[in-house]
Amino acid sequence: MPLHMIKLCVGVSDVEWLENRARGGKPLIVHTRMTPKRVAEIEDGGSLYWVVKGTVVCRQPILDIATLGEGKASRCEITLEPRVIRTAPLARRPFQGWRYLESKDAPTDLDTLDAGEAPEDLVRQLRELGAW
Repeated sequence: MPLHMIKLCVGVSDVEWLENRARGGKPLIVHTRMTPKRVAEIEDGGSLYWVVKGTVVCRQPILDIATLGEGKASRCEITLEPRVIRTAPLARRPFQGWRYLESKDAPTDLDTLDAGEAPEDLVRQLRELGAW
């Protein structure tokens, strides 16, 4: 089972913003300060799950993780597929940086659920109430 990452998408109001950015068809590069120690597990089919306004709403498959520079000037570049895959909404408290996310704890993709055309706000409220 692949290992995933989860990261806050700060300053973004909804998943449509991420989808619009991905329409260019080019891989997205996310910069972070720390490089994951479990890179091999993540690159073996892992995704980056995005938290937008306190809720995990989508994921993007990870293509590559690279460390650039050395010492204090080093940084990590995470290359993501341009495709955005919506997930079942999952509430998540704020945190800094990124975290590992085990496959068993990851939300299900919406295309595997029968969510129909339910508005995102309604789905979020139903999940918070425990009705979905």
